[in-house]
Amino acid sequence: MKKLVLLFIVLVFAPATLRAQSHEYSPLVEKTVNYKNWTLNDLANNKPVDLRSLMQGKKLVMVLYFAPWCPNWRNEAPVAASLYDKYKAQGFEIVGVSEYGPRDDVKNFFGPSGAPYPVVTESESREDRDKTPHYGYRQLTGDTRKWGSPWNIFLEPVKCNATGDVLTEKAWVVNGELIEADVDKFIHDRLAANAVITPCKQ
Repeated sequence: MKKLVLLFIVLVFAPATLRAQSHEYSPLVEKTVNYKNWTLNDLANNKPVDLRSLMQGKKLVMVLYFAPWCPNWRNEAPVAASLYDKYKAQGFEIVGVSEYGPRDDVKNFFGPSGAPYPVVTESESREDRDKTPHYGYRQLTGDTRKWGSPWNIFLEPVKCNATGDVLTEKAWVVNGELIEADVDKFIHDRLAANAVITPCKQ
């Protein structure tokens, strides 16, 4: 009888446990994206902020798209925060772009102290999914997930266009959760390569 009860518990609770621990890791790959500059409202003050302004004085910027309700984003969030804390003094920046969830949910996720890095809002409704630039970029890079959270793109300001809509034609992207060791090495190497900060190319 005890074995039957134990088997029942395993069958009932194991799927939920596996779901809670599931990941969508994806490698860093260079893709043609034609990534454009944007102006979006920041999370803290609901004021417009321009991506180029957030990139100023930085050596490497990771734009991190996420949905506040997404379990895979919740897996990646502490990894992103750890990488930011490790490299921010060396010129690394993260810019979070929230998708498909209300601003209040994003604020609640980060808590009273707020996000450790700048966060802006691109969309607040799941109905906006197919209409966002985020969705378009994912299609270009072969991301077949329904929601694409998280989705990460790395920008090197020294290689970006200083004017015009398109910041960069090609960029390194992660169509899923970061593989921490690989991304840590990538950040380290790119920061070293871009040791001297210069303006975006003209």
